[in-house]
Amino acid sequence: MKRTILVTGGAGFIGSHLVRLFVNKYPEYNIINLDKLTYAGNLANLVDVEKKENYTFEKGDIVDAEYIYKLFKKYNFDAVIHLAAESHVDRSIEFPNDFIYTNIVGTANLLNAAKDLWKSNFAGKRFYHVSTDEVYGSLGEEGFFFETTSYAPKSPYSASKASSDHLVRAYNNTYGLPVVVSNCSNNYGSHQFPEKLIPLFINNIKSNRPLPVYGKGLNIRDWLWVEDHARAIDVIFHNGADGETYNIGGHNEWTNLSLIKLLCKIMDKKLHRSEGESEKLISYVTDRAGHDLRYAIDSTKLQKELGWKPSLQFEEGLEKTVQWYLDNIDWLENVTSGEYQKYYDKMYVGR
Repeated sequence: MKRTILVTGGAGFIGSHLVRLFVNKYPEYNIINLDKLTYAGNLANLVDVEKKENYTFEKGDIVDAEYIYKLFKKYNFDAVIHLAAESHVDRSIEFPNDFIYTNIVGTANLLNAAKDLWKSNFAGKRFYHVSTDEVYGSLGEEGFFFETTSYAPKSPYSASKASSDHLVRAYNNTYGLPVVVSNCSNNYGSHQFPEKLIPLFINNIKSNRPLPVYGKGLNIRDWLWVEDHARAIDVIFHNGADGETYNIGGHNEWTNLSLIKLLCKIMDKKLHRSEGESEKLISYVTDRAGHDLRYAIDSTKLQKELGWKPSLQFEEGLEKTVQWYLDNIDWLENVTSGEYQKYYDKMYVGR
């Protein structure tokens, strides 16, 4: 079945893994990757598929409603998988309006284009909205987030994502737009911009720089390998029921401090350092404002109804992740220096 699918944010961390999966797995699909190429969007993430016949890149901003309408008319999309978002909590505290515009207004623009241009026939159409477990707020020492858990966002980032989730469901209820939503736990793996904990600390350990740990490092997160997330999106996109929500999680909780110590242990081994050497880089800093204590996802619905389950244990996945960054030092250095942002001009401008 031939389909033309818009993937927003496809040059980002999770998006690039999804684009690669779909381009390679579904040669009959035409995958259009829309990305604004902000600091976290990196076309070098997709060099292995950029010349495939079923892949096209479009540089643009989802906040530009007129542009989005033109894009929909140009390609006549059969489906949207919407990942484009501002996603770093620390940045949302510093620059909340960036998150409001991209995550809320941008999502509304995509929904309006889909609603207006698909309205004559919703058959075979799908708007898939990729969200986060942070919309549910913070858990105590026990319990899990379920698809029915009430929303209680605590940061500008999670509030903006919660708003976009509500919009997607409202368009399903009010206009009959065929939608599906997934909320996922923390992702880790290759090609992640080094502002997030794991790649940041891999880079800092490699360079013998301090490892800044918020508070006492006791905040707990559920971690999922990014390729398992891409596989989950694939399953939900093709088999999920219209109007439904699916939680995606690794059932894999770690305190930040325990994770960092495991990362230090792996890095010491990989870099042939004495055991415990990298742990000396740990530096405790003032806790982040409104820092949620614990996230934990229950993905039973996804596993029972659609047959998905994580493929890797965290220790194995983290070792694979560390090895990738150490094997791709050029990628890491290009990202941290900003050189990667010249890739678009080299590959696309003037051609």
